[in-house]
Amino acid sequence: MLIVMNPKATAQQVDEVVKFIEHKGFQTHISRGDVHTVIGAVGDKTIDMRDVEIMDGVDNIIKISTSYKLASRTFKPDDTVVDVKGVKFGGGYCGMIAGPCTIESYEQMDETAKVLAQTGVRVLRGGAFKPRTSPYSFQGLGEEGLKIIREVADKYNMVVASEVMEISQIDLFVKYADILQVGARNMQNFNLLRELSYVKKPIILKRGLSSTIDEWLMSAEYLLSDGNGDVILCERGIRTFERATRNTLDISAIPVVQKLSHLPIIVDPSHGTGLRDKVLPMSRAAAAAGADGIMVEVHHSPSNALCDGPQSLYPQDYDKLFNDIKVMLPLVGKQIN
Repeated sequence: MLIVMNPKATAQQVDEVVKFIEHKGFQTHISRGDVHTVIGAVGDKTIDMRDVEIMDGVDNIIKISTSYKLASRTFKPDDTVVDVKGVKFGGGYCGMIAGPCTIESYEQMDETAKVLAQTGVRVLRGGAFKPRTSPYSFQGLGEEGLKIIREVADKYNMVVASEVMEISQIDLFVKYADILQVGARNMQNFNLLRELSYVKKPIILKRGLSSTIDEWLMSAEYLLSDGNGDVILCERGIRTFERATRNTLDISAIPVVQKLSHLPIIVDPSHGTGLRDKVLPMSRAAAAAGADGIMVEVHHSPSNALCDGPQSLYPQDYDKLFNDIKVMLPLVGKQIN
């Protein structure tokens, strides 16, 4: 349930309500808006809501019908804006993330990052541990890869986004990365999500290959449940019967999620299509639909990439994408910061 405090409620009154709810066995989460302070009470306990309604400073109580409480727009009417060292996702901002699928060498990362930094990209992506369908495919450089991307990002004043695959890797990623990504295969790895909820760094949560939007938001709830409020959802294509593209990029997920949830939603058209020539038009479509960020794969030499070369853009292709998106965003009330 949500307890909406009166606009004139004092800090002491809010604190008394929180203490009462927690005494009844609920977890509490506070959302402070421009007018109202809202206290979210989460748990499977029972309570007579009249006991809360009569408390000083309480305006009204709202029961939430969805299974995801903290991720819901009801709990937090205003958009969440995730700020990563000045790069913003959500609200009126569209963050841009780019880089190769996997970290192959220092030279590869440096060559790619140099061009991206000149374009204006502030978030550098790259995989150090790669979940591959085949056990014989390149699995990534591990910690050495994280060291490389951190060094290159610092050189060009960029922030690092990379995918964490299991609980044992969390401390390593906290050390080297600014944004931790949960891949599609791990969207319902609830043990991993629970541990990441304690991490005080932004998390990108990719949609599972066959997951509904409700299931996706429930996974986000795990991340929000223990205090990590910086969660970014990422639509990266779902598995359908269509074989013309690698996946089917669900652009409609953008307005659907933005109505249901306050969390920012970004789009990955590289994995969503799997084809280089489809990345630019689908990036434009995502921007036109109001996406809070675009994440694409860029490689200085895609034909020689160890992973996902056919869907990786050449640097000059990304330059066009960036400029096209920059022009389009004001039409939907957004900007690249």
